[in-house]
Amino acid sequence: MFGVERTRTLLGPADPARNADVGPPLVPARELIDRAATAETVAGGRRVHPTRRLVLTAGTLAVAAGTVAVLQPFDRAAPRTPEAAAGSVLVPVAYQFDADPPAAGPQLRMLAGKIKDAVYDHQSGRYMYHHTKVWGDPVMTSADGRHHVAYAGETKLWQAADGTGNQANIQLEPQYPDQESRDYWQRESIGRPAATSTPAPSLIPLPPMEIRPLPADPSALRELLKVEYGPGAASKEVSTLYGQYVVPRATRAAVLRVLADVPGFRWRGQVTDRAGRQGVAVTFDDREHDAQSLLIFDPKTGELLAHERLTLSPVRISSYKVILDVARTDRAG
Repeated sequence: MFGVERTRTLLGPADPARNADVGPPLVPARELIDRAATAETVAGGRRVHPTRRLVLTAGTLAVAAGTVAVLQPFDRAAPRTPEAAAGSVLVPVAYQFDADPPAAGPQLRMLAGKIKDAVYDHQSGRYMYHHTKVWGDPVMTSADGRHHVAYAGETKLWQAADGTGNQANIQLEPQYPDQESRDYWQRESIGRPAATSTPAPSLIPLPPMEIRPLPADPSALRELLKVEYGPGAASKEVSTLYGQYVVPRATRAAVLRVLADVPGFRWRGQVTDRAGRQGVAVTFDDREHDAQSLLIFDPKTGELLAHERLTLSPVRISSYKVILDVARTDRAG
């Protein structure tokens, strides 16, 4: 599925709705496919709509059957990797600091002062390469609102400074917040992929578009990250920036310092992301909109590893994005 977040990542600054909250489609693409394939009506068996109430977690929180699950201690020795079983029910990995987390500013400044080079800091090439995965884009909910399934997608993007390049998209196995949801959707045969094997991605050529250079001035960087709109907007823009650019070390440090000056970020300490990588995390609780933003950084290089958006009451994840690889290359695909 080519979802909202991957569409916005592709469009980047050219997206006319980049800073707007876009409502869900009247009928999700998956439902249209189901209708065409089965000639069933929505009223005949199910109701499908996008929702932000879904747990797809590793590195944060869990919700089970209407009650919030107790967080487990951070486990360095055996990080859980949620992709081990296709179509699985995911097991959460807790924040190191769950209750009363400290302000993130001092820790972010400390991290900015000690980060090292990333692998791509010593690479060159025409294309910026990004390998990402997104869970929860889109989400489907049963007619009674009790059973959820989230689609997952993988993207490989090669993009030059003029916007041209190639993109490969592939749909992955769906994920479930609990065993009851998994059993329900397996019975309905909706959460089950059409093929048993993962199809090879096809390359999609990218049209020219303006990609502005990363700003070197801190004030321009603050403007790019929309910090005047608060930590929630800044979290989204940081995710967009790292999903489009190969961010050099000096800019990575500057991003951390900009975030350190934004009131509201809390330090969550060591976490394990959905790819099984150890990182350090900050969150922002937007009580007005009943939502939380999570950013996970590599503690050695300051690179962004993952970005998550979730609701707070109950705590359920809307979407989760991991950046698996970033590089510079002369080959587009």
